[in-house]
Amino acid sequence: QVQLVESGGGLVQPGGSLRLSCAASGFTFSAYAMSWYRQAPGKGRELVAVITSAGGITNYADSVKGRFTISRDNAKNTVYLQMNSLKPDDTAVYYCKAARSVASTFWGQGTQVTVSS
Repeated sequence: QVQLVESGGGLVQPGGSLRLSCAASGFTFSAYAMSWYRQAPGKGRELVAVITSAGGITNYADSVKGRFTISRDNAKNTVYLQMNSLKPDDTAVYYCKAARSVASTFWGQGTQVTVSS
């Protein structure tokens, strides 16, 4: 069955770094665009970063440009989110999403990122 399993979240101080991973299985990973979303308490889910299926194009929310980097390894069926210069406003549950079409979209269960001193 389809699985997206996020890992790498945790508690980090402001200015610190974390690297999130999302391991995929049960579908043709290399055919899907991959995204990271986040949802802070009391707020809606927002797009953080997206990468095309071959990894040639990336896009970021303005709030994370220059600090976060999305990448993927199609040989390992894994997408990553490197997060640097973290701020308290980055505190959220981070989700990865695989999308090929409206009818073919999968979500992970999320991983908590807390930025606090």
